[in-house]
Amino acid sequence: VSNGPYIMSTTANGNDSKKFKGDIRGPGVPSRVIHIRKLPNDITETEVISLGLPFGDVTNLLMLKAKNQAFLEMNSEEAAQNMVGYYSTVMPIIRHHPVYVQFSNHKELKTDNSPNQERAQAALRALSTSHVDTTVAAPSSVLRVVVENLVYPVSLDALCQIFSKFGTVLRIIVFTKNSQFQALLQYPDGASAQAAKLSLDGQNIYNGCCTLRISFSKLTSLNVKYNNEKSRDFTRPDLPSGDSQPTMDCCFFSAAPGIISASPYAGATHAFPPAFTIQPASVYGDVMRVKILFNKKENALVQMSDSTQAQLAMSHLSGQQLHGKSLRITLSKHTSVQLPREGHEDQGLTKDYSNSPLHRFKKPGSKNYSNIFPPSATLHLSNIPPSVVEDDLKMLFSSSGATVKAFKFFQKDHKMALIQMGSVEEAIESLIEFHNHDLGENHHLRVSFSKSSI
Repeated sequence: VSNGPYIMSTTANGNDSKKFKGDIRGPGVPSRVIHIRKLPNDITETEVISLGLPFGDVTNLLMLKAKNQAFLEMNSEEAAQNMVGYYSTVMPIIRHHPVYVQFSNHKELKTDNSPNQERAQAALRALSTSHVDTTVAAPSSVLRVVVENLVYPVSLDALCQIFSKFGTVLRIIVFTKNSQFQALLQYPDGASAQAAKLSLDGQNIYNGCCTLRISFSKLTSLNVKYNNEKSRDFTRPDLPSGDSQPTMDCCFFSAAPGIISASPYAGATHAFPPAFTIQPASVYGDVMRVKILFNKKENALVQMSDSTQAQLAMSHLSGQQLHGKSLRITLSKHTSVQLPREGHEDQGLTKDYSNSPLHRFKKPGSKNYSNIFPPSATLHLSNIPPSVVEDDLKMLFSSSGATVKAFKFFQKDHKMALIQMGSVEEAIESLIEFHNHDLGENHHLRVSFSKSSI
């Protein structure tokens, strides 16, 4: 492949992509052309273009859907460098799929007039900021977000994680109005707000529910008085927490590897069991290390195997209730959990789980990657031995004081079942209690959240 312009043909974008040999990865030399890999099968042109919009105008697009790849041409090398630099620290996730962004060794894209390319050009015209009517006043930097079909709870931290892909979130307020969960969110400029609106309006946070409806607010700035689970001013970390409910602090690390910090008991003076942080987080990634903070034993750092897993755990778990407290999760400034030096004991506050046999995602391409769902009242049970019957499992899950509302074995496979608890909080607590529970006959119960209900 030469460093000259790549000529796109219809076959390169269709099912027969044999003529396209792929982008030969160069030594990381900056280029206006960005190579994007591991895209979802049903990716749209709009979604790909939206990855680049926060950094500048997108001038061309080449979709290779058969290869789950795309090439994006930015209006300047500087814009491309900013894009690659940002996504090297914050991995972009499209519909729960991490995608990979790198420089292409192509210096520009030249495209033909095939129907596929006409669709790409139409999307470019619709989305590129260079085609926005400059006579219209600049969009507000404050967005109003309404979450429709709120099947699962959506936290302030989850919204921050979603919207931070398009710029720095300065302030955010969440509230309920007219029986609808809403948020006001402020960026430093209107361009970031516009890019977020173009990309996220109408998208679902979770599969088939929690739909985002986004509009520009008439407000020019947000006035935040407290930093808690209802409002946050990231420019004023000194603000008081107000009269909000106690929270459990949890921090995820954005740089690889990813790390989280958790506190199930706000104000507790003793270390909480490691399962409180390991089990819920392990649904969304492999927990490598846990450190309970010496001076704040109600807080912990949890290191995941990579930043994508940390972000998944943060977006799904932050704001969930656990033993009457709200779990708060943020990205940590640390990049790893340090083990105590040999001969220096830390009262057992640091644990290494890097060789744990319970890791769900250690095998590349594991089917567990396609079974990641937000917390729900219904749990998926697997690895059930033949001798265990419905009453055994219902009695087990009710033994902790929780309510079992329904139970159902899979029709074709009694090694798996669904069990519905009295609430999402009870389901989380049951997962912590009974994941890896010894059922006998060399079978340890596997528990995860289900997308289905009974």
